Amino acid sequence: MSKLRSFFDITSFGIYKHWNEKEKALPKIKTFTTDIPAELDIEFGFIVNCKKAKGKKLTYYIYHPDIPDASGQILPPFTGEVYVANNDWDFYLGDTIWLPLNNKVGDWRMVIKHDDQVLAEKTFSVLMEHGDGEIQFWKHRGY
Repeated sequence: MSKLRSFFDITSFGIYKHWNEKEKALPKIKTFTTDIPAELDIEFGFIVNCKKAKGKKLTYYIYHPDIPDASGQILPPFTGEVYVANNDWDFYLGDTIWLPLNNKVGDWRMVIKHDDQVLAEKTFSVLMEHGDGEIQFWKHRGY
């Protein structure tokens, strides 16, 4: 008897339009990139397509740079679990940047696992932009 093999593929990654997790629709991609500017509420991550995996439990992790909490302790990685809803299912794993911006700079690694096997992973570099550059000049003026 043959065993069905599941497939997991990252279909998009980078900066997305704002996403509301209560909505059914996934966010729309704005820019394919792994370099993320350190801007308030910028949405970044990736979408993975799961085929032939209905009912499997996926565990996700977001490893961020050493971000301290209110008491100065380093935050642990964000984790969670989700079950694959059907045999051709898309899942968005992402995060946003919050204040203060300066301690969010660095590498953010996002990983999806099943039974301790890595199915999808992507590392994003959150970078501070130079405030005196030409791009910043025009950006602040709406261009």
